[in-house]
Formats: sequence, structure tokens, C-alpha cells
Amino acid sequence: MKNPGIIFILAVVIILTQSCKSSYEQVRTSNDPELILKSANEYYEKEDYLKAQSLYELVIPFYRGKEEAEDLFYKYSYTYYNSGQYILAAHYFKNFTKTFYNSTKKEEIAFLSAYSNYLMSPNYKLDQQPTYAAIEELQSFANLFPNSTRVDECNELIDEMRLKLEVKAFESAKLYYDLGNFQSAVVGFETLIKDFPETKRKEEIRYLSIKSNYELARNSIFEKKKERLLSGLEKCEYFLDKYSDSKYINEVNKIMAYSKNELKRFEQ
Repeated sequence: MKNPGIIFILAVVIILTQSCKSSYEQVRTSNDPELILKSANEYYEKEDYLKAQSLYELVIPFYRGKEEAEDLFYKYSYTYYNSGQYILAAHYFKNFTKTFYNSTKKEEIAFLSAYSNYLMSPNYKLDQQPTYAAIEELQSFANLFPNSTRVDECNELIDEMRLKLEVKAFESAKLYYDLGNFQSAVVGFETLIKDFPETKRKEEIRYLSIKSNYELARNSIFEKKKERLLSGLEKCEYFLDKYSDSKYINEVNKIMAYSKNELKRFEQ
């Protein structure tokens, strides 16, 4: 026999669930802007952001240009952020700063627009367009609000994302090297140094650039070999001058000796 107590409890739960659902639906279909906005704010305070979002959407046209509009758009934008919809959050936060440009909340919302882009920045192996967008947004915020207490955080986030871009660029150049595409590897390593002059891997990158250039020159046709040997020799001389105690010093010296010896062939 089924337990009547359990059946009663299930019945109560079902009734309460249906009651809550019907209450939301009644508000949603009421065509009463004041009731809908009041309920949206209540759902927002309860952190039921999806219901709040749905109700805010219904009354935005009614309150546009009115006194309640700023708080409505403020909370509406936050419903996307708080529910993890960062693409739309960034969009609506940015719209808020443009629409309510004299708002006391402008600094907060401008930062969150940039921060939403930061939250979309993917693993370094994936396409980094969101990362570039986030860096641009955070830099724009720092420029627009130079005295903000959030500027230091912006700079930290930018540094974090630039490191991610640096890792991606390094791995890309290293992959060219590993695959034997030495011309692309040389370009990749040199571009890496140019784009990330603050990198802590500069010594290793310059060494790999020398190795790539060496392999490229060694396998070049006669017409291109001299130019590439000279380029490699220049890289070696710079490296030996800059990193005289490097762990790569012996290898660089060998490459330098090879380059000088090969260049003698062009003097005959």
C-alpha cells in the first residue's frame, strides 16, 4: 500500500509549484506595466534572474525615457551578467553607459562591460578575438576613468591576457619549428619579440630564432643562402653580446662558426 503521508506531501509540492508558476504567468500576461516591473524587481532580489529578465523585457518600451528607466536598465543588464550570459551582458552594459552617460553608476557599468569580455577570454589554444576585445575594453576604461580604484585591477587583467596571447604566439612559432617550417618559425619568433618586448622568455625565443634561421639557411638554395647566413650571423652576435652566460652559448657558438665558414664560399 502506498504511504498516504508521502502522497500528501507530493500533492502539496505539486500544488505549490503550479501556484508559483501560475503567479508568474498571471503577471507576465497582465499587461500591467507597474505590476510587471514590481514583480521583476522582486524576482531580481530573489536572484531569479531569468524570470526577472523576461519581465523587464516586457516593460522596457513602456518605461523608456521615464524616471524608472535607469534602474530598470541597470538591473536588466545585470540579469545577463548574473546568469552567465556574458556576451549579452557586455552588450547591455555598454548600451547603458551610452544611454545614461550622466549616471552615477557609469563607472561601475563600464568596468563590468569590459570585465564581461574578460570572462569570455578562452583558453590560449582557441581563437583569441574575445581576448583582444577584452584588452581594448579594459584599456578604454582605464583611459576614461584614470582615477578609478579599478584601474589597478584592469592593468592586472590586461597583463594576464597579454601573457595568454604571448603563450599562444610562442606555441604557434614553436609548432612551425617542430614541423620544419623554419621560415615561418623565424617570422613567428621575431614577431613575438616585437609584440611582447616585456616577455621573460626573450633569451629562449632569440635562441630558437637563431636555430630556425640556421636550419633555414642550411637548407636554402644557393641564391638565398648568403642573405640568410648573414641574418643568422647577426642574430648570433647579438645573442652572445646580450646573453654571455646563457645555457645556449655553446650551441650558438657552433651555429656562428658554421655561418662564418659557409660565408667563405661566397668570397671565392
